[in-house]
Amino acid sequence: MKEILRHAREVISIEAEAVQGLLDRLDENFGRAVETLLACRGRVVVTGIGKSGLVGRKIVATLTSTGTPAIFLHPVEGLHGDLGMVTAQDVLLAISNSGETSEIINLLPSVQKIGAKIISLTGCLTSTLAKNSQIVIDVGVEREACPLGLAPTSSTTATLVIGDAIAVALMRQRKFGEKDFALLHPGGSLGERLNLRVKDIMRPASEFPAVSKETTVGEFLLAINRLGTDFAVIYQDGGLAGIIADRDLRRGDIGSPQFPSRQIGELMSPSLSTIEENSSAAEAMRAIVENNLAALPVLDKEKRLRGVVTLRDLLNRGDLRVF
Repeated sequence: MKEILRHAREVISIEAEAVQGLLDRLDENFGRAVETLLACRGRVVVTGIGKSGLVGRKIVATLTSTGTPAIFLHPVEGLHGDLGMVTAQDVLLAISNSGETSEIINLLPSVQKIGAKIISLTGCLTSTLAKNSQIVIDVGVEREACPLGLAPTSSTTATLVIGDAIAVALMRQRKFGEKDFALLHPGGSLGERLNLRVKDIMRPASEFPAVSKETTVGEFLLAINRLGTDFAVIYQDGGLAGIIADRDLRRGDIGSPQFPSRQIGELMSPSLSTIEENSSAAEAMRAIVENNLAALPVLDKEKRLRGVVTLRDLLNRGDLRVF
């Protein structure tokens, strides 16, 4: 058992070193690659064979799910007609650690004639693939985690990490947000979480005490104790004025005999945060966490109070996190 764990830790250590080594080699070529992909009017065509092909398919999946149209081209099938899917508006992202994979090298003349730009992910900057690419990203590693130094391990991990870095960089440059992500992920638990609206979680305001700015601290405490809550909704002149929680009382002179008679309007938070009922639950989670709120009033399009959502309500869903 000890030997098994030692070998496992060795693999993880070697691959972690390989990923860390990418930081020192990340240069303007990476930026140029992202800019080229941003400007691409067609699709990103990813190609690779063997383990590199499997990594390529994962990169395609990540790109497509984060707003960058991409397809996978098997190099052998490409040599037998599938090159027809490549156009001059596309960018070919070719993956080969050695840069001498014959199936990919044989594709290059046709891709160049078609007019598609070529970006390569390779561990050899002097390879045939590198020399025939407009942009080369170095994904080389010092050693594979395989004890024989033969099975692609560290090299495929490094390539996968660069692929993720490209996808996320594109995502940020496009300002691809939560709503965009939800549009492309309508199914499964992920889709349910992303498409969950505040109105699906909120509780009606009637479940919480309603007070005015003139309500005293003593009256406020009696009201929240009666309903078993730690905050109340403040109304003024027929509209929502704010939320006050028991923790807001710390702003006052708690030890003073006159404190129970103070009006809560003097202690309530000066700013009022609200959220629209059709906003996502994740947005509500973010607002509550970032602003350290006890509760978040939920309004309809006419700015009328529809309900209240709390951090506890969101966490009880069990499938939400701050994005």
